[in-house]
Amino acid sequence: MSVFLDHASTTALRSCAKEALSDALDFVGNPSSVHSQGRATRELLEESRDKVAKACGANRSEIIFNSGGTEGNNHAIKGIFWDRVKKDPDCKVIISSRTEHHAVIDPVQWLGGNQNAEVVFVEHLANGMIDLNSLRSLVKKHGQRVALISLMWVNNETGVISDIPAITEIASEFDIPVHSDAVAAFGHIPIDFQSSGLTAMTLSGHKVGAPIGVGALVVARSAKPISLVHGGGQERSLRSGTMNYPLAASFAAAAKEAIAELDHEVARLGALKDQLEAAVMEAVPSAIITAQGANRAAYNAHFVFPGTQSDAMLFLLDQKGVCVSAGSACQAGVLGPSHVLLGMGFSHSEASACVRVTLGKTSTLQDVQVFLTALEQVHPVALQATPA
Repeated sequence: MSVFLDHASTTALRSCAKEALSDALDFVGNPSSVHSQGRATRELLEESRDKVAKACGANRSEIIFNSGGTEGNNHAIKGIFWDRVKKDPDCKVIISSRTEHHAVIDPVQWLGGNQNAEVVFVEHLANGMIDLNSLRSLVKKHGQRVALISLMWVNNETGVISDIPAITEIASEFDIPVHSDAVAAFGHIPIDFQSSGLTAMTLSGHKVGAPIGVGALVVARSAKPISLVHGGGQERSLRSGTMNYPLAASFAAAAKEAIAELDHEVARLGALKDQLEAAVMEAVPSAIITAQGANRAAYNAHFVFPGTQSDAMLFLLDQKGVCVSAGSACQAGVLGPSHVLLGMGFSHSEASACVRVTLGKTSTLQDVQVFLTALEQVHPVALQATPA
């Protein structure tokens, strides 16, 4: 039996989510139908919307169910950009970060290459935090020409937590919409959409123990991003198509339980992470804890092991029955230097030598100990396997 310490890529399906899915699959009816069975599935869908809204501090009408984080990020970024350009053709500047998930970077760069967007990147502090002075300067420089700002709430690789209220306050000087990829934040740190000042926020179900294939885009009631999908006008006409009430019910159950357990799990996983990081530094004194000194999510430990290569470390650890990663699992198996670490100023060799250990609901001290034992065994081998 392998030890799974890659909970930032996905996590175990919660029993409550499995049960909610199973129960919902017994319903038969299109939520848009007016007959009794359609009304029953619509009621289930709206109950699920209420639960997700309460879990993230939003109004129920702001929850737009979708397939997950990548769709949500594309919809928010492209939809807000298109809406702003429609109103003002000169409003073409997008402010983002080089350390964003590719589900943000790629649509931003697509708009730059195909829709004449002007993409500018904010600078970072040495610990990976957004440099708010850099953001402030960019906002003042481009002013009313900024179509949107897109900055993630928690970095999926390093666990760095951004100061979203400070970011939205800076943007408010010019009434700039702000989108945040909150996939790595939701269920792991307290978030509240209504008090955040955000225009849009992306959530993903499988990161909190729901099945893969469901999530939500949280969209402020004042915002009207242009839809990627047109048809029957469902979901505030922002995502047409028959509404997937079984997956919505499962997502809602997982989200509700994750938030109920949040305080306990933050304390438990934070203590585990502290033990893990201290033991890694004792076992491999040359290791670097990335983003040390930054405000980080409790479940994420990210290291650089100088003189190794990530692919060798991951392969060797996997051979010892330990499943970890180097960063995002959303690039079709491509493994190269971490663009996040490069964006933070690490060298190419350092960015190619990282290992991410992420904890979750099923993680135990024994799991951590298995990882540490395996690390002590494979690190010398990885050093020898790395070309000089």
